[in-house]
Amino acid sequence: MIPDFKAIIFDMDGLLVASEGVWQRAETEMVAARGGLFTSEIREQLIGLRLDEFSQKLKAIMSLDDDAAVLEEELTGRFLNYISSEVHPQPGAAELIAYVVAEGIPTAIASSSPQSVIDATITTQGWLDVFKLRVSANIVPRGKPAPDVYLKTAEIMGVNPADCLALEDSPNGSRAAVAAGMTCFAVPDPTHSDFTAFNNITPHVFSSLHEVLRRLKGA
Repeated sequence: MIPDFKAIIFDMDGLLVASEGVWQRAETEMVAARGGLFTSEIREQLIGLRLDEFSQKLKAIMSLDDDAAVLEEELTGRFLNYISSEVHPQPGAAELIAYVVAEGIPTAIASSSPQSVIDATITTQGWLDVFKLRVSANIVPRGKPAPDVYLKTAEIMGVNPADCLALEDSPNGSRAAVAAGMTCFAVPDPTHSDFTAFNNITPHVFSSLHEVLRRLKGA
């Protein structure tokens, strides 16, 4: 039985927008510019991490000479160049957002991306009026899979984490939501995860945001 939620907190990349492939393109280009090969096996270790933690781990795995801060700044810039032309809503995002707005459910974004990327993405999609609260994991001590960004978002909203629904697409993000004490609905982004990746994380795994909407409506 799914309870009534006092707030719904959305991840962004891979969940609301089909951006993981765009991130992968930016990551691949950045590594290639240094003569490296960014494989799917390497990326699997990095999905869902805050960008500074991503950059630090990437630097260690690939023995890159650049400082992690340089990698982070470059990767952010490369991604921002693609947002307006290549980042699009995931199937069902518009319908789910319309339902949340119609029901008057408080909502927010809790993302591993930098604030500049969150704001640019939400602006491009025309969702500024919906997601007035947009929280980057950059403002908390630890990124996902630690629960910090979800706990901070619930705190700002004035809602008990146990009364929140978190929507995620990655195992690391889902671990963060569950660790925060929230119910987590996962919609695996097929560019990096499948249903089995969420075993022992959350029992609520859906094939699409359309399916999430049906569950919220009690169908």
